[in-house]
Amino acid sequence: MPYTALYRKFRPKDFEEVKGQEPIVTALRNQVRTGRIGHAYLFTGTRGTGKTTMAKIMAKAVNCVQPRDGSPCNTCASCRAILTGNSMNVVELDAASNNSVEDIRRIVEEVRYSPTQGKFRVYIIDEVHMLSIGAFNALLKTLEEPPSYVMFILATTEVHKIPVTILSRCQRFDFRRITVNTIFARLKELSEREGVEAEDRALQYVAKAADGSMRDALSLYDQCIAFYFGQKLSYDMVLDVLGAVDTDIFYHLLEYVLQQDITRIVELLEHMIIMGRDLSQFVVDFIWYLRNLLLLQTSDQAEELIDVSTEQRNALKEMAKRLSVETVIHYIRILSELSGQIKYATQKRVLIEIAFVKLCRPQMESSHGLENIEERLHVLEERLEQSAMISKEQLQGLLEKKLSSMETKVLTENENITANRELSPVCLELAVPEELAALAGQWSAVIGRLKGGLKSMLLNARPSVGNDHQLLLVFHKKTAEGFVNTQEHLKEIETVIETILKKKVQVSTKLITSALEEGEFLDLRQLDLKKLGVHAEIEYID
Repeated sequence: MPYTALYRKFRPKDFEEVKGQEPIVTALRNQVRTGRIGHAYLFTGTRGTGKTTMAKIMAKAVNCVQPRDGSPCNTCASCRAILTGNSMNVVELDAASNNSVEDIRRIVEEVRYSPTQGKFRVYIIDEVHMLSIGAFNALLKTLEEPPSYVMFILATTEVHKIPVTILSRCQRFDFRRITVNTIFARLKELSEREGVEAEDRALQYVAKAADGSMRDALSLYDQCIAFYFGQKLSYDMVLDVLGAVDTDIFYHLLEYVLQQDITRIVELLEHMIIMGRDLSQFVVDFIWYLRNLLLLQTSDQAEELIDVSTEQRNALKEMAKRLSVETVIHYIRILSELSGQIKYATQKRVLIEIAFVKLCRPQMESSHGLENIEERLHVLEERLEQSAMISKEQLQGLLEKKLSSMETKVLTENENITANRELSPVCLELAVPEELAALAGQWSAVIGRLKGGLKSMLLNARPSVGNDHQLLLVFHKKTAEGFVNTQEHLKEIETVIETILKKKVQVSTKLITSALEEGEFLDLRQLDLKKLGVHAEIEYID
């Protein structure tokens, strides 16, 4: 006897065996039991969720001689004929290959004849969205007013391609994706019936890899059993057959990303390719791993939503403490974009390597990696703690020295302001260092008037005095300095300062690249203004 695939062998024969579609089962059983049977049904949903199976069960139920609580008996002549595919009352049509007007007209001609056996003549049209416009039009009138003994069951995965005129004439049932737990329970049940030993962890992974499709789950499981026939199916065996990777690899990958060790990341990818791992599945699994991290960071009941071992959960908790929520979201966004691109790519490996370079070097992105700014600021704080700190007295001395050297330039430089700087209709007087020092006391007010990312960046900037008595914003991170140092953002800062000072102030930026530069730029916020004799009267506007 030839071998029958698991998904065919264990296809449900009545409503009780259907898993994961309880609302639809209840509705259809009630219709059969009460005799409130419609003339046209539309079953829609993702692949492998039971649309065609439900259509066949419904066809048996409406023609069954002795139905049991709305479900077919599977023992009468009508049920047996439908099961074996020999019934003249049930016609299955694959619209993918029979989508012409002539194919539908043939059905229209056939519906004139009443069933030779049973109550209903049932037409099951699978992949109905593949019908041509002419075929839909040919079906329209018959679908609206069929003979009392005719029933149409249309099945599709792409309901949006079906004309509204067809949709309005059908009872629509949306088949949902089957949950991982439901698929797992079904696999465990079938394992016992088939005499196959398998670890629960292995079955859980197969259920997750099926992505809500029971048929896909049974096909994958069938593949694993065939590869390791006669052996107890372990988690590692399933990973090997499906080309997947263990979650430990994701932990190591994140370690390398945090260390910005691109070399080790490429070596690990090379190892996976040599082992024959599927790169598309690798990306999907990595996104799922990051999803678990995100849940641990944002949900109090995350442990109930994460189906992993205790050991893996502890590793996830450890990693979650080292990453910010924004960073994890940033990683998920990049990998999600990669998942969409890799399906049709010929150079999958290159795309994956580029994605990991982006994870390691967020500054390479056009957005300057703002999503993980908190993570980078954390690193900055650690570096600053290790650097030599300059005392407040040193900072004040540096300011006094710079102010004295700049006082001789103020008058001449006010007369030689370059014309390329656009001024307001009323030419504002250029601010002098004293007023910059006074502005330092109102630095929080300046920041408060800014919005969005610019405000966040300036919270970590040091206001200082630059050449030509400019307000110098000192940064320790290239990404933050690059974000602020644009014409638009500098102009916005200058506008806010003008509102407060009633003076024109030029703003520039400086990036600290070494610990030696740390002492060259004083912090205006730490000055003792009274000691310096700064008494600028400034009108502050709320």
